[in-house]
Amino acid sequence: MTTEATDEYCLAEGESLKLLTGHPWRRFVVLGDSVAEGLCEPVPGYSDLQWADRLAFELRSAGPSLEYLNLGVSGLRAHEIRAQQLEPALAFEPDLALVVGGGNDAFSARYNPDAVDAELTAMVAALQSAGADVITLGMFNVGYSPAVVDWLRPGLRTRMSVLAERTQSMAARLNTIHVHLTDHPLSTDPGLYSADGRHGNARSDAVAAAVTVRRLGEHLQRV
Repeated sequence: MTTEATDEYCLAEGESLKLLTGHPWRRFVVLGDSVAEGLCEPVPGYSDLQWADRLAFELRSAGPSLEYLNLGVSGLRAHEIRAQQLEPALAFEPDLALVVGGGNDAFSARYNPDAVDAELTAMVAALQSAGADVITLGMFNVGYSPAVVDWLRPGLRTRMSVLAERTQSMAARLNTIHVHLTDHPLSTDPGLYSADGRHGNARSDAVAAAVTVRRLGEHLQRV
């Protein structure tokens, strides 16, 4: 049985500390929906820490003075994340922020990519203007979850791909620390998703944490 310790896509022992030791961040805030809040369906052999909490744990292990605030709330669309979370996020005075949103928008056939882009851009720009480095996300494509009904899968896969592509373009334009999971080798693996058909499971979060820590390490090497 594959476990986090033997999973080639997860962090190796000591890898996170090697990549993050000496990082400058002291105040980490998370804005978003359920991906940010964390609905981590357990998988034997994998940590129960959801993605954002796992990032905070790894950052704090390398910098014990880290303060962490997670504002994520399940079910929110991009405009609701901005309306409800941007002000308290800025009040926290972060030097590192994670912004994740648009997944709930993309579940609907009425998904408006331009509107979601505008909301995400506004949040990222405001946080950057306040002095924070910002992490953005292209999510695993939940359209491959076996719990998604057959008739919904093609359209959902397309919309999630569009969301990821648009977010990646925004990230390049705004120079964020972008984590692109949509084309990850496991994104089409049905074993990565929870039984509710809307979220990843504990393996998904462990893999996402590994990719994010490695991206943070790449960022630190460049600055």
